[in-house]
Amino acid sequence: MSRGRAWRIALVLAALLLLVFAVALASGSSLLSFDQVPRLLLWPDDSPAAEVLHRLRLPRALAAMSTGALLAMSGALMQVLLRNPLADPYVLGLSGAAALGALAMLALGCGLWAVQGGALVGALLAVAAVFFLGRHDMGRLDASSSQDDTPRLLLTGVMISSIAMAGVGLILSLAPGERLRGMLFWMMGDLSGSELSGWLLALPVLMCAALLPWARDLNLLLRGPGPAQMLGVPVRRVRAMVYLAASLGAAVAVCTAGTIGFVGLVVPHALRLLFGNDQRLLLPASALAGAAFLLAADTLARTVAAPLQLPVGVVTSLIGAPTFIVLLARRGGRT
Repeated sequence: MSRGRAWRIALVLAALLLLVFAVALASGSSLLSFDQVPRLLLWPDDSPAAEVLHRLRLPRALAAMSTGALLAMSGALMQVLLRNPLADPYVLGLSGAAALGALAMLALGCGLWAVQGGALVGALLAVAAVFFLGRHDMGRLDASSSQDDTPRLLLTGVMISSIAMAGVGLILSLAPGERLRGMLFWMMGDLSGSELSGWLLALPVLMCAALLPWARDLNLLLRGPGPAQMLGVPVRRVRAMVYLAASLGAAVAVCTAGTIGFVGLVVPHALRLLFGNDQRLLLPASALAGAAFLLAADTLARTVAAPLQLPVGVVTSLIGAPTFIVLLARRGGRT
């Protein structure tokens, strides 16, 4: 793909994200006009509208953008690692372990920071377990073919996920009734209580900047570990880096907003069908499109049934599943 076309695609996606961002800030129980939003952002006053914008809508919108970007990039990386366009950020058991850690804190009546910390610890433990149990598979290859032991890595993650979900079921069955609603909301994805921080905003940018120099190796890795090794790719190092980067991005997203499905599956898959599989474009495009997708879904979640708020994971599933079916139908079932 030419550099000019890549820049045009990136600019279109950035413009789309900016539009969705403006709509998110203007939408809510108290509507703001589009000319009010930039004025209140740049020159806030003591009005109730400025208070709502800066204390409620702006932090939530930025958290949704960062979370969506992390999930989409993590999904794109997992699809490279497993050489499967149907892989998502949670395929190796990360979401189940994060849910187990978060629900354990909720069952104990802990606050938001403890819940997010529990989710992060659970996710990182799953990452470490899969990495060390499957570390030989990360670089194992047959130089005469494109086959490797990726299925063993995948099965390791599936078993860890099964163990974690058994723990989740045990906690839900023993939890007091007044805490069950909060637990279920967290498991379905919820941005209403997310805390915005500088590292959350910076991580998608840093992740993209760190991975782009390896884009050529990622493209070659899609051919299989054997051909990639013969073309000079340090397969073991690159696969370990991809797994750790994807897992870190997904872990931070999960501890911020709970388990949100389909962002990491549909967004990179749709972009691959539209623009090809060049990681030099796919990774930044996934970040921009993932941010726009989750921000739009969160805006719907908090406005469509106002004053009630829906779990954003429900909205992403309701949008993502039909979209994915349409993509498959238009491609004749080819992924």
